[in-house]
Amino acid sequence: MQVNGLLFDKDGTLFDFNATWNNWTISVIDHFSEGNATTSQRIADAIDFDLIERAFRPTSPVIAGTNRQAAELVASALPGSDVDAVEDYLAKSATEAPVAPVVPLTPYLTDLQARGLKLGVVTNDTEMGARAHLETASVTRFFDFIAGFDSGFGAKPDPDPLLAFAKAMALDPSTIAMVGDSTHDLIAGRRAGMTTIGVLTGLAQSHELAPYADIVLPHIGHIPELLETA
Repeated sequence: MQVNGLLFDKDGTLFDFNATWNNWTISVIDHFSEGNATTSQRIADAIDFDLIERAFRPTSPVIAGTNRQAAELVASALPGSDVDAVEDYLAKSATEAPVAPVVPLTPYLTDLQARGLKLGVVTNDTEMGARAHLETASVTRFFDFIAGFDSGFGAKPDPDPLLAFAKAMALDPSTIAMVGDSTHDLIAGRRAGMTTIGVLTGLAQSHELAPYADIVLPHIGHIPELLETA
C-alpha cells in the first residue's frame, strides 16, 4: 500500500460524533419545537434521534447525510416550514457545535505532514461548518484541501469530491487513503479507486464497515503505525 495522501471525513472521524453532535441536536430540536413536547418528538422521529438517550440512533440518515438532507427531514416535521430557512439555521448554528477531537490533532497532523503526505477533508457537512470546526480545533493549516457537500464537487457516496482532492494534489487516486466512519465514506473511496480505512469513532460498527474497508481501525490514531508497516 503506497500512500501519498490521506483524505479524512470530519464527523465521527476527526471528531467524535456523539460528543460533537448530540447536545447540538437537542438545542436544534428545542429551537424548532419552541418547547412543545409533541413537536419535539415529531422532529426527533424524523431525524431518528432518541430523546430519552439524547443520541442519534445508528439508523439515522442524518449521520452521513448532507446539511440539506437534514434540513428536509426537520422541515418534514414542521408543517408549513421553509426548508431553505431551516437549512440556513442548521448550517449557521452547526458552526458553533462543540468539537471533540478523537486524538490530539495538532501533534497528530504535524506527524503526518512531516511524512510528506497531502492531507484533505471531505465532509457532507457544509464547507463553512468544516472550516469553522477545523479552525476551532486550530488545525485548518494542516489541510491542503477542504470540501463540503456544497463546495461544487458533490457529496459522498459519490466519488467526485474525493477525485477533486486527487486532482488538486496531482496524485493518483490509488495512492490516496480515504478515512471515514460511515459506509458513505468507504463506498466513495472504493468508487474513487482509493484505499479505504474505516474507523469506529462514529456510530457504525466494524461489521458494517468491513465490506467496504481495506482495514477497520479503532480510531485515526492507529494510522501512523499502519503507514510504517505498509
